[in-house]
Amino acid sequence: MKIIICIKQVPGTNEVKMDPITNTIIRENVEAIINPFDLYAIEEAVRIKEKTGSFVYGLSMGIPDATEMLREAISLRVDKGILMTDRKFAGADTLATSYALSKGIEKIGEYDLIICGKQATDGDTAQVGPSLANTLGIAYATDISKILEIKHNKMSCLKITDDGYEEISVLLPALITVVKEINMPRLPSIKSMKTAKKAEIEIVTFEEINADENRAGLKGSPTQVRKTFVPVHNVNNEMIEGTSEEKAQKLSEILLNLRTDVN
Repeated sequence: MKIIICIKQVPGTNEVKMDPITNTIIRENVEAIINPFDLYAIEEAVRIKEKTGSFVYGLSMGIPDATEMLREAISLRVDKGILMTDRKFAGADTLATSYALSKGIEKIGEYDLIICGKQATDGDTAQVGPSLANTLGIAYATDISKILEIKHNKMSCLKITDDGYEEISVLLPALITVVKEINMPRLPSIKSMKTAKKAEIEIVTFEEINADENRAGLKGSPTQVRKTFVPVHNVNNEMIEGTSEEKAQKLSEILLNLRTDVN
């Protein structure tokens, strides 16, 4: 089997800054980590690899510094890292990201399974996985908590729903998004970290995937962020002193005044 994991680099802090012109996250010179949900995707792909002898690709779209993130993925036993990096990819929304990733996957060639994390912590849309599957024209299943069996080009798995779990089957090639319940990601060994340091990350540019400029990057993004801001919360605290009876009487007066002000 050939398995492709879509891996995203996200800010390792909540103190993110936005570009005032493009309204996109400024990723340069910001501590970055592998999207936490993608660690579960990596682990699940590696577990399948250990059972079936599969080859695992780690595919990402991002800035040049994302090569280090892909080396970290290799230290977790991903076989090959591929980074799509080009200014023409910048500013992409979920639709443009899905399109670009689909072109990167087409460059890889035949595959059996694509695994994505449920969502990215810097966007929380959970849209890229399903959108990517739709762009590629393959079956997909979201919120997978357990892979039960892969046999004869068919995969059976458990999907988390609002009412519990649902057992479903999809024909391969297919895409799944996974939740944290699916496994416990491993830590890299010293040997695998040394191997990852020497690993060569394949760099893919915009021209190499023969993409349509009108469907990629900021230009190909129908979703536009008009404004971003940090909400300001003005909270006034008042301490009520006295006996229990005095506190109750004072609280009653405050609530009555609030009701009067509202009316």
